[in-house]
Amino acid sequence: MPAKSRTRPQLGDEAASYVRDLITSGSLAPGTHVRPEAVASEMGISSTPAREALQALRAEGFLDLAPRRGFTVARITGGDIRDMFLVQSWVAGELAARAATNPGEGFVARLTAIHAELTAAASSGDLTALEEQNHLFHRAINLASEAPKLAWVIQLVARYAPSRFYATIEGWPQTTIDDHTGILDAIRAGDPEAARETMRQHVLRSGEQLAQHVDARLSEGTEASPLTVG
Repeated sequence: MPAKSRTRPQLGDEAASYVRDLITSGSLAPGTHVRPEAVASEMGISSTPAREALQALRAEGFLDLAPRRGFTVARITGGDIRDMFLVQSWVAGELAARAATNPGEGFVARLTAIHAELTAAASSGDLTALEEQNHLFHRAINLASEAPKLAWVIQLVARYAPSRFYATIEGWPQTTIDDHTGILDAIRAGDPEAARETMRQHVLRSGEQLAQHVDARLSEGTEASPLTVG
């Protein structure tokens, strides 16, 4: 019993992340029905954590729940994405500024190594590794800021950014390399203001790319996925 109580929240989190990515990437159109049983079948889990995942997504605003209709995808527009990334840009900028206030040699060396791995992944076309190194780059900065509450806020708003998305956008890998180079240079120089503004612009650019993608999917319409019923 204790083992199950530890495992179920993890499965629920994974299911929520999976469905959340489908929604924010535009793969699930607004108004589409999402059944817990379909999510459970798709992920090979029981219906209990799947239902808990959908309840969590409802609380986050990704799903609606109506009597006799069940869960349906809430309408999320490019404007919603831009608003969330606006908030994220200011918080991420502050985290970067704090990380740059007094950067230690170990932190700078680690960030430099991550950036080198990211650049190598982009050069080789390894999009999975590129996404992983991008995550590690931002995580290292957030941890170095020593501002856990702000880092927690970032985790909340970052849920609107689907995993494995940006690397598929034409030009994004090089844009990321260029932006991260500027952020790294500002941190290495111990320049909080430059780190703040460079990070803020980086996040805003990413948000705009996602917002344009979401708006395009809304205007084109979306085919049904295995998680939906008509």
